[in-house]
Amino acid sequence: MTLRHILLVDDEADIRFIASLALRAVGFEVRLASTGREGLAAAVGEAPDLIVLDSMMPGMDGLATLSALRAAGVHVPVVFMTANTDLEDLARYRAAGAIGVVPKPFDVKRLGDQLRKIFAAH
Repeated sequence: MTLRHILLVDDEADIRFIASLALRAVGFEVRLASTGREGLAAAVGEAPDLIVLDSMMPGMDGLATLSALRAAGVHVPVVFMTANTDLEDLARYRAAGAIGVVPKPFDVKRLGDQLRKIFAAH
């Protein structure tokens, strides 16, 4: 399976804008959601190849969103994009079923390659 369609879920408009520009510039189709609930609805409505989740969002955070995705039968690979990258956080993301983590702040020029590598290793 190739990685083409990405659902990016982040509550920060600037992050969504910059990340989507970077990903579209290297050939990805990107759908955006600003909340966990929007991300859940988008993932259920059209299955992307990969979901990129912010860990800290108001209301439904990234871990709750991942749990809701799985409960809804969405088993798309998930990567967290977060500033919370200590060992305990990384262990929680993995235990929840995430296939990887991209640290914030992310390198705009490397984001697409990072996601491809994580996806390929899955």
